[in-house]
Amino acid sequence: QYKFRDLTIEELKNVSKTYPNFTFSMNTYTFKDGSQKDLLNFSGTVPVKYGNSYNIPIRLWILDSHPFAPPICFLKPTANMGISVGKHVDARGRIYLPYLQNWSHPKSTLIGLIKEMIAKFEEELPLYSLSSSDAARQSELLSYIAKITEGETDMKSRSKIGGKNEGCFNKITIVGSGDLGIACVLAVAAKDVADKVVLLDLSEGAAKGGSMDLEIFAVPNVEISKDFSASADSKVVVLTVNSLGNAQTYLDVIQSNVDLFRGIIPAVSHYSQNAVLLVASHPVEVMTFVSWKLSSFPKSRVIGVGANLDSERFQYILTNLLKAEMLAKDAWVIGEQGEDKVPSWTSCNVVANQTEAMAARNSREKVASRAMEVLKGKGQRSWSVGLSVADLADSILKDKRKVHSVSTLAKGCCNINSEVFLSLPCILGTSGVIEMVGLEEDPLVQEKLQSSAGSIHDLQQQLKL
Repeated sequence: QYKFRDLTIEELKNVSKTYPNFTFSMNTYTFKDGSQKDLLNFSGTVPVKYGNSYNIPIRLWILDSHPFAPPICFLKPTANMGISVGKHVDARGRIYLPYLQNWSHPKSTLIGLIKEMIAKFEEELPLYSLSSSDAARQSELLSYIAKITEGETDMKSRSKIGGKNEGCFNKITIVGSGDLGIACVLAVAAKDVADKVVLLDLSEGAAKGGSMDLEIFAVPNVEISKDFSASADSKVVVLTVNSLGNAQTYLDVIQSNVDLFRGIIPAVSHYSQNAVLLVASHPVEVMTFVSWKLSSFPKSRVIGVGANLDSERFQYILTNLLKAEMLAKDAWVIGEQGEDKVPSWTSCNVVANQTEAMAARNSREKVASRAMEVLKGKGQRSWSVGLSVADLADSILKDKRKVHSVSTLAKGCCNINSEVFLSLPCILGTSGVIEMVGLEEDPLVQEKLQSSAGSIHDLQQQLKL
């Protein structure tokens, strides 16, 4: 059942050579949502110097998407040990480390993880000795913790809320706690799009991400977590993260984002195998392509936010500022996000003769040009993109079959032969893109789309996936 069996075995061999005290087994693990899976795991002790020398017992569970997803790590204290809750350990003994949050194959390895674990434990010892009376009281708690981490509790009976199974809820996970991630959470909550929103905060430290204020003011139905398993059974997963590295060139910036996604996409895909991935990270066309490749999801379930916001604004300007409501119904902004986006139409009115048709086209192009000039003055702030994301999520979760201009696989459209994602009008529903809406034939628009496709493809060819 392990997708990358040879890579996993090779890693476990390295662990066994370095730490011969570890024992390996296959056991049932119960996830937070109550689902269970047989997983490889290993347990043993790691040497830690904290004044004296200590052997800290740990247990690591290897997910079936390893090494592209990080392991799940726990302390495994004996009955006479107490857990010191701190920056890297919670009350259940679950271990949280920057190395896990930034996991990215092949840079990240189990040996590297264990080394960081030892280093962090030497800064803050995770366990302490109990007195005999405390040990007795601890025994019952440890027994319960063992059942949770070994998959022996009946967690499914606990996953029901109001008589419904939690998996049936409309659940959205938003990955990234920067300004855009927070904006998406607030917009989704304000529009009452989902029953539950999970914000995956991948920042280091409690106060570095923007999630602290959400915790302080307790936004209803919003859960904040650093644990990928909290995203399990999401119907929509929104990607808002962007690398903040010190890259020097545009290609380096994109490659940093690709490296970041390597540690995220396999993990969220593992926990929500039927989700629609909605990509808002930049550049959206490339990062949607990367998400599609890393997830192995069908193309219909990997969508970029694309020109949805521009299209909604374009239609609003045509209707309310230029009083061209008839044109607005079929008007879209398509192509590549940024300066190279183009206006287009999904239908045209039938005109009696060629002269009238040419006049109508010229009139429409003048109005479209004026609308695009107005559109240029509108920036895309985090809150406006957040509203656009909530709009798209609403159409998907509620199966509205509404048309949106979103980044979708454009191969086969407008004589594009490469695997690139461009914004095109698509009908959205619970399975993502249900159908692409046909565009009016316009040689100039097709030429611009082909040009965008060529430049994006050339850029993708330079990336290391």
